[in-house]
Amino acid sequence: MDEPVGLMRRVRRGLWFRAMLVTRGMTLGVRVIAPNDRGEVLLVRHGYTPGWHLPGGGVDHGETLEEAARRELAEETGHAALGSLEFRGMTYNRRQWKGDHVGVFVAVELAHERDVTPGFEIAEIGFFGVEALPDATTPGTRARLAEWQDGHPLADHWS
Repeated sequence: MDEPVGLMRRVRRGLWFRAMLVTRGMTLGVRVIAPNDRGEVLLVRHGYTPGWHLPGGGVDHGETLEEAARRELAEETGHAALGSLEFRGMTYNRRQWKGDHVGVFVAVELAHERDVTPGFEIAEIGFFGVEALPDATTPGTRARLAEWQDGHPLADHWS
C-alpha cells in the first residue's frame, strides 16, 4: 500500500473509532497472541498510546472477528497467520472504553511477509520471551499471555 493511501486509511479509521466512542455504546476489537518458533511472542508499541500490546485493533463493518484478527496482525506487524487461528474467547476492556469488547486469538504459525516502517500508528515491533517482556508491557497484555501460557481460560475483564 503506498504511503498516502495508507495514511488516509489510518486517519479515516482513527476518526471512525472516535466517532464510535461518542455515538455507540459498544466497540468490538481483536488481539492476537502470535508466537514464533522459539516461543517468543510478537508485540507492538503504538505511537499514540503508551506500552507494548498484542497486535490488534477494531473490527470493520462486514468483517468477522477472525478476518479482523488476520488483517490487524498483517497491517501492524507484516506477519501473516498461516492456517487457522485459535479463538481464546471474548473479554470486556473497560480501560479502553466503557463498552469495549475484545476477541482474543492465537496464531499457530506465522510467516513474515513484509517489513513495517515505524510511524505514528506502530512505533516498534518485536518478539519477546514471555518471561522477558519489556517493562512497559501493559497489564492486560501480561494477563492474556499468562492465561495462554498456563492454559487458563480467558478472563472476563481485560484488566
